[in-house]
Amino acid sequence: MLNLPFQAYAAEGDDEFAVLRERWLEISLGTGYDPATEPYASRLKETGDLARTFRAAMAPAAKSLWPDAPFDPPAGITLSWSRLWTMAQAYVCEGTGSTGDAALLADVLRGFDHVTTTVYNPSTTRYGNWWEWQIGSPRLLMDIVAALHDALGADRRGKAFAAVDHFVPDSALGDYTGTSTGANRVDLCRSVALRGILGRAPAKVALARDALSPVFPYVTKGDGLYADGSFVQHTWVAYSGTYGQVMLDGLGRLFALLAGSTWAVTDPKKQIILDSVERAYAPLIHDGLMMDSVNGRAISRGYLKGDDRKIMRSDHFHGQGLIAAMAMLAGGASAAERERWHARIKGWIERDTVTPLLTARQLGVADLARLHAVADSPVRAAPEPVGHRLFAAMDRAVHRRPGFAVNLSMASDRIAYYECGNGENPRGWHTGAGMVAWWGGAGAHGDQYTDWFWPTVDPYRLPGTTVSAKRLPDKAGGEWGAARPAVRWVGGTTDGEFAAVGQHLKGLGSTLDARKSWFCVADAVVCLGAGITATDGTPVETVVDNRNLGEAGTAAFTVDDRPRPQWAHLDGHGGWLFPGGTSQLAAVREDRTGAWSDINTGSSTERRTRRWQTLWLEHGTDPTDATYAYVLMPGASRRAVRARAADRRWLSVLANSAEVQAVAVDSLGLTAANFWQAGEAGRLAVTAPAGVLVRQRGRGATVHVSEPPRTGESFEFTWNRPVSRVVAKDSSVEVLGTGRSLRLRITPGKACASHRCEVTLS
Repeated sequence: MLNLPFQAYAAEGDDEFAVLRERWLEISLGTGYDPATEPYASRLKETGDLARTFRAAMAPAAKSLWPDAPFDPPAGITLSWSRLWTMAQAYVCEGTGSTGDAALLADVLRGFDHVTTTVYNPSTTRYGNWWEWQIGSPRLLMDIVAALHDALGADRRGKAFAAVDHFVPDSALGDYTGTSTGANRVDLCRSVALRGILGRAPAKVALARDALSPVFPYVTKGDGLYADGSFVQHTWVAYSGTYGQVMLDGLGRLFALLAGSTWAVTDPKKQIILDSVERAYAPLIHDGLMMDSVNGRAISRGYLKGDDRKIMRSDHFHGQGLIAAMAMLAGGASAAERERWHARIKGWIERDTVTPLLTARQLGVADLARLHAVADSPVRAAPEPVGHRLFAAMDRAVHRRPGFAVNLSMASDRIAYYECGNGENPRGWHTGAGMVAWWGGAGAHGDQYTDWFWPTVDPYRLPGTTVSAKRLPDKAGGEWGAARPAVRWVGGTTDGEFAAVGQHLKGLGSTLDARKSWFCVADAVVCLGAGITATDGTPVETVVDNRNLGEAGTAAFTVDDRPRPQWAHLDGHGGWLFPGGTSQLAAVREDRTGAWSDINTGSSTERRTRRWQTLWLEHGTDPTDATYAYVLMPGASRRAVRARAADRRWLSVLANSAEVQAVAVDSLGLTAANFWQAGEAGRLAVTAPAGVLVRQRGRGATVHVSEPPRTGESFEFTWNRPVSRVVAKDSSVEVLGTGRSLRLRITPGKACASHRCEVTLS
């Protein structure tokens, strides 16, 4: 029924507001499923069991409805509405064991009256976290009003509307600024739209619809979607996975709710949101999980104390929420878009073996019904795509090959090292210091960052990072993304398959300064570091990797036994090369114990132990211009790693200094460089800092050049290789000369875009 045009609802004889209320209930509570079959039967029973538990424990008092949920802090208000919503669902949904239970309804109304009379009303001046008053509580309250509309009666509905009008006034949807942007704006619009529908206030519905429009266009700074697929919230934080999910889910629901009605969303820029599914979100989902580099402070949540369902908030949790949002949004997409999205979703359904999507505990029956419909459809499951996506506007990159996926996390004066706040993620200090997360092999180690990774990993030894061992206080650098390095050169260039990515690194709370590069190629990532300098009086390390082996993993770890090791391998995971050998390598296998409450005051105090295999390169205390070079081979066998180490011709490191880092892989026709300043490397030269990627194929070659510092100023590029003619080029590229060499002038703009020029070689 959700896919029928609005007129099909109106044919039932109800007025438009009543029809929209019914449609919202179908969106929220589901339709077209059999409540007696799985997974619905178990989910509905769980809802009923929880509702009866809540009912038994409800004890109205002056400052609470439940003893464990005081109204101060206001999170207790939101939790109270959440429990009342669970009780309301148990009353209205079939299969809960409490369907139509008059006594349960009476207690829901009793709780409703207590919260609205005691605290959530126009006479209360909000305190504490604004989110609880303006988003958390009104969203749940309007859902309760929609479900129990007639049972509440006009007086109770009026009190609910007055509360929402007070805490979410029209002015909250005025200027697109502050806390009324991006995902927050969509949440505010959701509550106001429902308040208008349920209260028969057309001006409110129109206000909410129109207030969505500022969310749609691409932005060039601050919160929102960027043209390169980045999504930023809280001004400085890469947030595709949590706030992005909230935005996509909220928009999908509102598009579906208002479709065909007087208040249909007709702004043509909403196509940007539809495009974002494949441009912004899908590239960051791997086998059902959402990469943690875009989950912000939510990486620290794990099991939340106030979660009555005891659900792990992990990368898979965030991924499944996003996938469910895509399925919701697909109802308003074109047929071609819907088929592509369904193919991706079906692939994720098949490959997520860690927390299977079709029984995901955080999803309600409505989302599960939509996902089961996709699973049962004739569309063919799509594999994970192969290619490279550089999200320059949020300092992230994703490199995918047939056997693995790699995710890079960086920081600049545009994007924070990390976000902490509300007692969450106080030790995420180094997550933006070049962290490298990776998954090797189809379906392998999908729980690498799910299985108690964050509470047990050494926060000073996150994989891929270069760090000073200087001890940092919790929340170092400040909350809400305040911690940002004073650097501009972060980004790179890509042709969509391979990439040169770089980061000028300054240590958080330390004197550390370094240049880090990742050259992403066919079956590996070449990692270079240079200019590594610090004066903290503490050791500096580059963490080659830190693999989570689970509770008591026994994976064999092998290091080349030469005096200067040239490779290492971890069975079932992958391997690492050290070109020319290294004397810096150190390794340890250790058990580490932690609790989610160590990194989140609102999380479980349960403690668990996980085993870790850590490799790092030692740069010594207070190094000056130290360097490193290693190659990551995700998913590779020990035999493959050993063979690659023996192939001295596979990789040429052309430069590794604080001025330029460059490599050549002749078998791929690849030359790539990150120029930290004007200079030369091999046959490449630039007159300003730049990222360069050259791919040669037979008589042809393609050049990609970017300007990561984003000054927007023109500069010149030279390739000292005979070129007969230019075949194609971007408008930002001016050809200055061909013949004995290729000379180009690049006018880059300020988005760190990759500028392309295709040539024929002499």
